[in-house]
Amino acid sequence: MRIMHISSPKTWRGGEQQLIYLMEELNTLGVWQIVLCPFNSMVHKYCLKNHLNHVTYFKGFSANPMVAFRVSHICKREAIDLIHVHDSHAHNFAVLSSVLSKNEAHIIVSRRVDFPIHSGALSMFKYNHPRIARILCVSAAIRKVMLPFIDDESKLEVVHSGIDLGKFKNVKLDQDLRAEFGVDEKTTLAGNVSALAPHKDYQTFIRTAKRVIEAGKDVKFLAIGDGPLRKEVKQWIEEADMSNHIILTGFRKDVVAMLPQLDIFLITSETEGLGTSILDAQAAGVPVVATKAGGIVEIITNNENGMLADVKDDEMLSKHVLHYIENPEVRAQHANHGKKNVERFSKQMTAQKTKEVYESVLGRLRDIPVKE
Repeated sequence: MRIMHISSPKTWRGGEQQLIYLMEELNTLGVWQIVLCPFNSMVHKYCLKNHLNHVTYFKGFSANPMVAFRVSHICKREAIDLIHVHDSHAHNFAVLSSVLSKNEAHIIVSRRVDFPIHSGALSMFKYNHPRIARILCVSAAIRKVMLPFIDDESKLEVVHSGIDLGKFKNVKLDQDLRAEFGVDEKTTLAGNVSALAPHKDYQTFIRTAKRVIEAGKDVKFLAIGDGPLRKEVKQWIEEADMSNHIILTGFRKDVVAMLPQLDIFLITSETEGLGTSILDAQAAGVPVVATKAGGIVEIITNNENGMLADVKDDEMLSKHVLHYIENPEVRAQHANHGKKNVERFSKQMTAQKTKEVYESVLGRLRDIPVKE
């Protein structure tokens, strides 16, 4: 089989990491692939550095017909069997390629966000286009959200995202987190790794932290990451009089070394496709307190390998954090259970399941013609 992936962001977030994990693991499974990505994007730079098969394009805008024609050209030149699109704009380009130049390659769509698609005619058209062979949802929660919008529900499949389980083994702690931020050894370190973005609901994070501090606990909270709401989050922290208790670390390249140094991982998302940062925390041996957003409930079993609360329920979230602080044996137990649980979410397993989807689609298409 010959697969072309399409990516459209110039930045690097969870979706781009999942694309690279998938490509690298499919390579080990003997699948021929090429990725079409924006020139000078983070994916482009990674492919150059790591010798992954790729071609580039200049995006322009989200429905650029010139990109669609480039998709068609590459499909014809490389005899592509399937196009795998990894974001909404990539999806646009693939469907446009079929519409404008009669590209016959079928399309696999990865869906990683748990909010409904727009119910307008264009969105319904692109998700139900006859060339769409499968929509891979990274959680059952996303599949449920997508069901009302998809004419043929058999095209919806769940393939969980996966992580690199090996990256937290034998981690070298080049930077002592406590020393860097002046945190005493007796102080509990709680935090998360995520973009400072609206769906991460940092207002609930701040309210939760404030409740814990008001309960008289010695805790320092870290928000590891950057994003469009950095200025607003900083302002919310100041307004809550929490500047001495919450640290915005900004973007970090040493997350693998930072995560194991946390005592508690606290994530307060309002929406979440699956929650790969939670998987990372479990792999690093850190117990998790999280909201029941999206696919998080497919990772965390409450009071077994983590603690769950309803979205925006800062009172219950703070009670869970306090429970972990006051019961270190429970914290250790949940961390151990988390390490065992996360083995279900390896990048190797994601690639194997995705390959099986490719094989199933190609086998079916040999027997069933597409109706235009």
